[in-house]
Amino acid sequence: MGINRSFFFDHLSDALYRKGLSQAQVNGHEAVLDYWEAHHAHEDDRWLAYSLATAFHETGRTLLPVVENLNYTAERLLVVFPSRFTPEEARRYARRPERIANRVYGGRLGNGPEASGDGWRYRGRGLVQITGRSNYGKFGLAGEPDRALEPRTAVRILVEGMIAGRYTGKSLASYFHGDEADWVNARKIINALDRASDIADYARSYYASISYTVGAQAA
Repeated sequence: MGINRSFFFDHLSDALYRKGLSQAQVNGHEAVLDYWEAHHAHEDDRWLAYSLATAFHETGRTLLPVVENLNYTAERLLVVFPSRFTPEEARRYARRPERIANRVYGGRLGNGPEASGDGWRYRGRGLVQITGRSNYGKFGLAGEPDRALEPRTAVRILVEGMIAGRYTGKSLASYFHGDEADWVNARKIINALDRASDIADYARSYYASISYTVGAQAA
């Protein structure tokens, strides 16, 4: 039994993509569904739904791997990284993404100091952004961080990371098991509860889109 792709995309068009999906968005969803069916078809469909919702949110609805945008103004640096910059430093670092990355990620997450360049080298990438040398190492990518932007690799990182709890220690099974389904607090799998209610709504829409038929159908 495969996921009924026609039903899946028809439902998504009604629920989340009112203007329709581009071919790139279809391809992004297909990559996740293909990986799931190949490796985790026996697992809880709510895990798949929440993984898709997370990628939907983290990539701005594209379902395509993205790289972290660090092109901040001075004012925004003081809001996003208040402990990392003084007002004067924020003015000097503003609109300089590589310098910003090296400053905010240097000396933590397994990275060397600011001057090492690790902050930029291991900035966020993927469908759910991994950041820092130690996190890239969890997926065997410390030597090749740009591979996190390859679609198949990005899908593997998304799904396996959320199942294994590699981001925060919380896993999909922590929130979805048996009759338990905590769509809101599942956001803790990735980080705190920012936009948790929105992502919960996306996940419910994805869950309602999952139906099965004999043999996966093309979109």
